[in-house]
Amino acid sequence: MKQTIKTLLIGGLAGFLGAYTFHLFSETQKGNSEFGKQFVNEPFSQNQPDFVDFDNAKGAGITEVPSFVEAAKISTPSVVYIKTASRNQRSYTWFDMFFGGEGHENKVIGSGSGVIFSKDGYIVTNNHVISGATEIEVIHHKRTYKAIVKGVDPSTDLALLKVEADNLPYIKITSSETVNVGDWVIAVGNPFNLTSTVTAGIVSAKGRNINILESQFPIESFIQTDAAINPGNSGGALVNLRGELVGINTAILSKTGSYTGYGFAVPSDIVTKVVTDLKQFGQVQKAFIGADVIEVTEEVYKELNLNDIAGVVVTYIEPDGAAYKVGLKRGDVILKINGKAVNSKTSFDEQLSYFKPGDKINVQYSREAKISEKQLQLTNVDGTTSVVKREVYKAESIGADLEVVPKAERSRFGIENGVRIAKINSNRGLIAQMGMEEGFIITEINNREIEDPRELANMLERIRGRVIVKGVTKNGQKGYYSYYF
Repeated sequence: MKQTIKTLLIGGLAGFLGAYTFHLFSETQKGNSEFGKQFVNEPFSQNQPDFVDFDNAKGAGITEVPSFVEAAKISTPSVVYIKTASRNQRSYTWFDMFFGGEGHENKVIGSGSGVIFSKDGYIVTNNHVISGATEIEVIHHKRTYKAIVKGVDPSTDLALLKVEADNLPYIKITSSETVNVGDWVIAVGNPFNLTSTVTAGIVSAKGRNINILESQFPIESFIQTDAAINPGNSGGALVNLRGELVGINTAILSKTGSYTGYGFAVPSDIVTKVVTDLKQFGQVQKAFIGADVIEVTEEVYKELNLNDIAGVVVTYIEPDGAAYKVGLKRGDVILKINGKAVNSKTSFDEQLSYFKPGDKINVQYSREAKISEKQLQLTNVDGTTSVVKREVYKAESIGADLEVVPKAERSRFGIENGVRIAKINSNRGLIAQMGMEEGFIITEINNREIEDPRELANMLERIRGRVIVKGVTKNGQKGYYSYYF
């Protein structure tokens, strides 16, 4: 009897606890069900924007990825496909060699992208896309246009083309200053001959210097992005979510030649300055401060006993240059240009790139822990404030284009005079046969100083016997060639 009562009590207690547990579970599920129902059934507005303004939605829990559709629609019509053809070395058959034939000149075909900059047919692309090309075609909406080169700027790897067309859909441009690290961007171009390709990513960094430009005064302050950029994208557009141009795609960081993570674009502010100068003058009007600088690294900071790891250190002052005239000295640390901080040589070069010769700027600098400010007037590559026009002498008799080396370059190389081989036009010309390369500066021939391109051409045409040609390579290495004619 006692065992029966004990069993009934245990069963009743278990039933009571089970019922109570079920009640609690039901209430919990009911709450969760109501929350889930409320969340799922709340309709999204049909007037949602094409991108989410994260700046105005902080704390709102918004995590949606922005739409790239509108940006692609706006920007894609402004990007063109560029085809180039250039002459390669001639090939000769046995018949040509025995009977004096001209041989066969091979053509090298290339391609890239470009961006329509104005409705009347101005198109910006990379200099390396059209460099050496003898024929350039621009393809837009299945129509093909012959393009002419209006100007190039190797220091930024930009080139300006012109086609005969009206009412072209030109790109909308915004200042690259508005772009921040982490912003969404899309790259529009023609990789691997696949026209009108769009890829997306974010801005990974700004002010990148990757040492790819071989100009004497390169300006590398690239926007770095992880949007996929491949061969053929060069010269294409990097745009924000409004479809506005923020950069011209230029390079990739790759060991294979294809996209492996990062691409680089010339900022739109630099592009605008370069295009404006090329349209107006045919070449970029570069502004010089008359000084060379290096970054303040930890090593420099300790060696010079500086107060802060900031700014750039002046390492060279050009005699009678702009910096010299206002009293700047080696060892001074430049902190700001017109109120904008310069914490690297890249940012220093970029800030100067926005000005033209004759402009006046305020330079804030530190010397022996004392901060001062000077106003100086920027000069051109020849040390004056006038407009610079590149003058190239076509020396057909020796198969090359020649030009005088400007003052700023002579000062950098430590030479008083010189004539540069700007371009080799013939593989059979004297310059090519002498084995000289484009960019080589000839300073002396048989101890006679060379200052004029015509003088150089005439000397090489007439000279006989032993010839010593002294000069400087485009990398600044001094040396000489020895010949016997």
